[in-house]
Amino acid sequence: MAKKQKELNNKELALFFDQFAMTLDAGLNHTDGIQIMLEDAASSDGKRILEVMLETLHEGKPLSKAFESPGVFPKYTLDMIAIGERSGKTDDVAHSLSDYYAREENIAQGIKNAVTYPLLIIFMMFIVILVLIIRVLPVFNQVFVQLGSEMSGFSRALLNLGNAISRYSLVLMAILFLIIILYFLLSKTRSGRRMFNRFLQRFPVTKGFYNKIAAGRFASSMALTMNTNLGPDESLQMVEKIVDNREVEAKIAECREMIRGGLSFTDALVDSRIFNNLYSRMISVGGKAGAIDKALSKIAVNYAAEIDDRIGNIISILEPTLVIIFSIIVCMILLSVMMPLMSIMSSIG
Repeated sequence: MAKKQKELNNKELALFFDQFAMTLDAGLNHTDGIQIMLEDAASSDGKRILEVMLETLHEGKPLSKAFESPGVFPKYTLDMIAIGERSGKTDDVAHSLSDYYAREENIAQGIKNAVTYPLLIIFMMFIVILVLIIRVLPVFNQVFVQLGSEMSGFSRALLNLGNAISRYSLVLMAILFLIIILYFLLSKTRSGRRMFNRFLQRFPVTKGFYNKIAAGRFASSMALTMNTNLGPDESLQMVEKIVDNREVEAKIAECREMIRGGLSFTDALVDSRIFNNLYSRMISVGGKAGAIDKALSKIAVNYAAEIDDRIGNIISILEPTLVIIFSIIVCMILLSVMMPLMSIMSSIG
């Protein structure tokens, strides 16, 4: 048995299931499909995963056990493969998983871009302002002293701040180092990411955005489970575990209670208000037409588009806004020094 590897990320899962679905569409069985994927695998990690899967299949074990054996697939993936195997819809499940993880990767990448660009701009602003108040302002202060004057007001306060930063630079560097460590803990570990996501889900500015992500994830996952022989309550129970949003999880639990109370699946989805009014109407129409899975798939695609547009709008607004703020701060610092200096030079002249 190969050494256990880390769990595959969304991008790797989307690529894997896209290739696996293509082999099934070509009429190959599971074993031959994975054999071809093994022959085309470029990375050593990918080869090890496929070798373990192939070895499990050659032992006569089912496909679900082959996916479980490398220990790199999420539980949701393993559950869906098992369901697809029982219902004879493994090819449909493979296509759906490919689309699902591709949407998850697009959302994750969009959020990363929306956070990274502003942070880079803020970091550059911070460095430039530090250089101004630590290196440039003392030079101007020497000029003022030679002219028999001194800085006052805003410029004097900035000069004192620069002197304090220089004096306690080691302490500030230690604090900055701790912040960097905290950032990596929050961004690189699963528990850290979960903690950070919980904060963003409660923060008023980002709460609505993360609710949209959770609702889109719910729609995508439910559309996937609806294509199998899974019952509504079992589907909801499975999807509830991967939504990762307490507010939406509470609504899913409410939806399950309604179904147990005798309400139809469609009416329970509408009454639990997981989606907004427009998408709830789509669910209602889809339920009456017997195409609720298609309605859910359409809602998932629409949510993905909305999230992409929202992220794009945030970036397009943040970047120029931060540049304007930076320019104003720099201008204020320079003017606080240049205007008194020009006044002194004029009086000397």
